[in-house]
Amino acid sequence: MSVEIKTVTNKSDLREFIFLPSKLYSDRPTWVPPMYMDEWKFYNPKENTSLAHCESIQFLAYQNNECVGRIMGIIPHPYNRLKNERTARFFQLECKDDTAISHLLLNAVEKWAIQRGSTILIGPFGFSDKDPQGLQVEGFDHLPVIATPTNPPYLEKLVVNEGFSKLLDCISYNLPIPTVIPEFYNHIYERAIRNNNVRVVEFKKRSELKPYIVPVFRLINETYKDLFGFIPMEEAEMFEMAKKYLPVLNPAFVKIILDSKNELIAFVIAMPDMSKGIQKAKGKLFPFGFIHILSSAKKTQQLDLLLGAVKEEYQGRGLTSILGIKLMNTARKHGLTYMDSHLILETNLKMRAEVERLGGKIYKRYRVYMKVL
Repeated sequence: MSVEIKTVTNKSDLREFIFLPSKLYSDRPTWVPPMYMDEWKFYNPKENTSLAHCESIQFLAYQNNECVGRIMGIIPHPYNRLKNERTARFFQLECKDDTAISHLLLNAVEKWAIQRGSTILIGPFGFSDKDPQGLQVEGFDHLPVIATPTNPPYLEKLVVNEGFSKLLDCISYNLPIPTVIPEFYNHIYERAIRNNNVRVVEFKKRSELKPYIVPVFRLINETYKDLFGFIPMEEAEMFEMAKKYLPVLNPAFVKIILDSKNELIAFVIAMPDMSKGIQKAKGKLFPFGFIHILSSAKKTQQLDLLLGAVKEEYQGRGLTSILGIKLMNTARKHGLTYMDSHLILETNLKMRAEVERLGGKIYKRYRVYMKVL
């Protein structure tokens, strides 16, 4: 049967684009829908400043008048200027297990990218590393956590068949939350507190987090600058991110460290896993979805790490141990027994060693592919 490719040009097309995965994957027990409120904002230039700085396009695939696939193309101009590249990206590839469909979708993005002077196509990768990265290639028995991909295993084969090869892997660790903190970790913690003249700040109310929003994101800009795909955030984007995640954060799982001048030098942000609740809510907050999501966060035994950073001159001085022990103590009080590390670049050996020292085991893997055009 012939396949037709159509460009998304109106709100009706965009609705088809956004909700297609729920039609394709709803029978998969480990598929977790996105929060659809956030999906609509992602494509709204008033809500997503990246749309103003990058070129993008969305394609839909139809077979017998039925929508059977989608893909997004992106030219990340700020990143290309920063890295002196001519790279394009594909993102949000979803389709039936059919090489004809995947070929036409990927080919549509390739042609579009070549017309704009791109020499390399990578993906799946969004506007920045803050969007879900890669195709999941291992760990399909486990639910995805927030801001990570969730795709069927066959998509890997469809992408490789189009001549794409591995560019990089991101991995997720499962690590136990110990009932007793290892002795060596306590020694590091005590020495770090004593030698660095620092103060740990913990929170009870979300309102207490607001003064630290900009300092946290400025520290992210400073410490993430060399990570693949990272673009420094402007203050408008910082508040976009805060607006998106602050309402769902439990402030007890945010820990920051201040130096002797009360300047922020390190932080960690985590949250109890909500994946089962989002599944039950079908990606919708209202009318009752938020109840399922909040209930899931209270019942789960899993803590999801989201973000963390240590100011460069303080790295290697034990501050991660301070943050880790404070976070694990809070996690135990809330009945949590294990953590998901979120995505870690396979090449980030320093962070991997830290996680593995605490007993972390790789249990999910996500791959970003590349193809020379």
